[in-house]
Amino acid sequence: MTTARLGFSVWEEEDLPLALELWGDPEVTRYISANGYFSEEEISSRLQNEIRNEELFRVQYWPIFNMETAEHVGCCGLRPYDLDKKVYELGFHLRREHWGCGFGKEAAVAVINYAFDRLQASKLFAGHNPHNAVSGQLLTKLGFRYTHDEYYAPTGLNHPSYEFLREPC
Repeated sequence: MTTARLGFSVWEEEDLPLALELWGDPEVTRYISANGYFSEEEISSRLQNEIRNEELFRVQYWPIFNMETAEHVGCCGLRPYDLDKKVYELGFHLRREHWGCGFGKEAAVAVINYAFDRLQASKLFAGHNPHNAVSGQLLTKLGFRYTHDEYYAPTGLNHPSYEFLREPC
């Protein structure tokens, strides 16, 4: 996948340094971990899980890169949520130096299109830490609608949760 400014890749074993830069930054992980950070072992495990999701389900939180500079921007993608109903969860994590540049929205639009066009998703799910209002604002801009609060074990909090339904043509 590509967008006007971004190129998507697939996580591989040798991408551990990129994963460490992204998920090793406590500013990036403060809203996705109960203690606000991931250990190197947890980051390695997360990377393995992303690789496994790609192998099993053709989805992951794909690494994204600035096409002009080749710089690693973060990741954006899908994970299985309720495969029996063809529902996937959308998520994105951006490196701090790329916040506020519109990369999250740009990447998410590409991933939403992939979900419906390639995976034939029935709908998408997304949630965010209740203390991360910026993520909630972005989900709303993307067309997600709040549905409920859902417990998210990695943070130990109830996260505002949303769904996205593609309107028929």
